[in-house]
Amino acid sequence: MRLMGRRPYHKNPRFCNWCMWLGRVYPGGTEIELSLLFADVRGSTNLAETMSAAEFSRLMSRFYDAATDVLVRTDAFIDKLVGDEVIGLYIPGYAGKHHARKAVRAARRLGRAMGYGTAAGPWLPIGIGVHTGVAYVGTVQGIEGAVTDFTALGDSVNIAARLVSRAEPGEALISDATYAAAALRLEYLERRQLELKGKADPVGVRVLGL
Repeated sequence: MRLMGRRPYHKNPRFCNWCMWLGRVYPGGTEIELSLLFADVRGSTNLAETMSAAEFSRLMSRFYDAATDVLVRTDAFIDKLVGDEVIGLYIPGYAGKHHARKAVRAARRLGRAMGYGTAAGPWLPIGIGVHTGVAYVGTVQGIEGAVTDFTALGDSVNIAARLVSRAEPGEALISDATYAAAALRLEYLERRQLELKGKADPVGVRVLGL
C-alpha cells in the first residue's frame, strides 16, 4: 500500500489511511454491530494533585502507550484519547466476526500491561467497560468539512461509557451482550445488574478481574 501512496491509519497503524480518505470524499456511515472498550484511570484527579502537570502528563502518556499498544494489536481502532480515558472500537470489517471476543481479550491484556496480577501490583489503577451493540459508525464533520473524524455514536456507545464509570479499580465490566456475542464460558464470573444513568432498564454485566 505504501507503493500506492497510502500511509498508516492514525487510528490503527496496522491499516492504511484509505478509510479516512474515503470518509472525506464520501462522508457518512452506517449502523452496524460492533464492540466497544472504554478504559479509564481511577482517581486521576487525586493523582494530578500530588504531582506537577509535566509529571502527570508523562504518567498519562505511559498509560496511553500501554493502552493503544494493546488495542492496536487486537485490531481495534483508537477512537479517542480523552483526558484519563482511552476508547477502542472493534469493527467487524477489521476485527472480524469475533470482535466481541477480541475486546474481552484486550481487557485482559490491558490489565496485565498495567501490572495487575504481578507481585508489584498495578502501576496505575484502571477500570474497563466493554459492550457490544449497534451504533452509527462513520465520519463526522465540523466547520463545513474542515474537521473530519471517524467515530461511533449511539446508545451502545453510551452504555460502554456508563459501564467504565461504574468499574472499580482492577475490574472490567463485560456486558451480557458482549458475554453472549463472545460465546464465553466463564460462569464463575460474578454477575451484576446495574442501574445506569439515562437507562430505563438495568444492564447485566459480568465482572472480570484484571
